[in-house]
Amino acid sequence: MLRHLIDTAVRGGLPPVAVRLQSSKTPGQGDGNKLSHPVKLANNADIPIVDYNDPDYLPLPEYPKKSNEPLDIKKQRLLYQSRKRGMLENDLLLSTFAAKYLKDLSKELTEQYDSLINGVTNDWDIYYWATNVKPTPPEHDNEIMRMLKEHVLNAGRESRIRQPNLN
Repeated sequence: MLRHLIDTAVRGGLPPVAVRLQSSKTPGQGDGNKLSHPVKLANNADIPIVDYNDPDYLPLPEYPKKSNEPLDIKKQRLLYQSRKRGMLENDLLLSTFAAKYLKDLSKELTEQYDSLINGVTNDWDIYYWATNVKPTPPEHDNEIMRMLKEHVLNAGRESRIRQPNLN
């Protein structure tokens, strides 16, 4: 049944880049392989792997702006989001940055910081921009990014091997 489904997918529907069938048997050993296309056989399981071409355009979700959010609540949210990035490098950089600067930021700078860490970007992009590995795009080349880059330089040689304590 599974082989029939794979064969049907190959003949019609979506054109795969490659179709492989992992199996411990080799072709012609009576394994019932009735596929009309060549397969690579390896490993110990009958697990089909179908690779399809990616579409040219993948829509990226927009982060919903919270226009009526009070400034103190926004800063609390940003403090949390600065600490929980999903990669240790940004957890350390952004949590120490937020602990040092967030409480004193103006509304405009807080909005810039919110756009930076919650915009349609990859965390690695933020890391590379902050460490000057990649050029910062114009939409994020602002006062907050300059402050973050200065923070990353760590002129005071502060220890940043763990996130700061919450007060």
